[in-house]
Amino acid sequence: MLSLRPAGLVARSMAFLVDLLIRIGLYIGLAMVLGAMGGLGHGLTLVALFSIEWLYPIVFELSRWGATPGKRTLGLRVVMDTGLPITPAASFTRNLLRVADFLPLLYGFGMVSMLLNSECKRLGDLAAGTLVVHERPVGVHDAPPAAEGLVPAKPLDLREQAAILAWAGRARRLTPARLEELAQLAAPVLPAEPPGPAAPRLLGVAHWLLGRRT
Repeated sequence: MLSLRPAGLVARSMAFLVDLLIRIGLYIGLAMVLGAMGGLGHGLTLVALFSIEWLYPIVFELSRWGATPGKRTLGLRVVMDTGLPITPAASFTRNLLRVADFLPLLYGFGMVSMLLNSECKRLGDLAAGTLVVHERPVGVHDAPPAAEGLVPAKPLDLREQAAILAWAGRARRLTPARLEELAQLAAPVLPAEPPGPAAPRLLGVAHWLLGRRT
């Protein structure tokens, strides 16, 4: 079983600094190139600076990486609270609210919000329903003990499947007696064959759910 791991304030701050340096480099390069064009160049520079400031995070968040270069450097990405890829509406919302996060100075409100929130969300994340997570998920359960896949006695809904897989993932950390006690609760879904204790048969069902059906 895998779980998302929210990124903390330090990781997010370091990613922000990397992105800031990249944007500053773009600002300087554009100013040097467009500044030579006179008044028109200065106007284009302002338009370009505005576009970079507001479109830079949105474009990268909606890419297949789901993260700006700074976040990718730190192994982070932006997702919805459900773990699904971020939507255009959510990306626009979280980035528009950077103005509120910046107040009263240097992202003061944003940092306070991240420190007070267990998932380290800034105000934009709270409003958009988004989460900045470490790209590599965390294993919260062990691999289940080896067993031959067994077809359950009845169709299982998603909640039942999740419960069985969670039980199997904890099997190595439970005593045999406790493992069997919990397996008995799933008696209605256990196949009749082979006969015997419930735990080995439920492990077989777990392996079947994992696709090991030979």
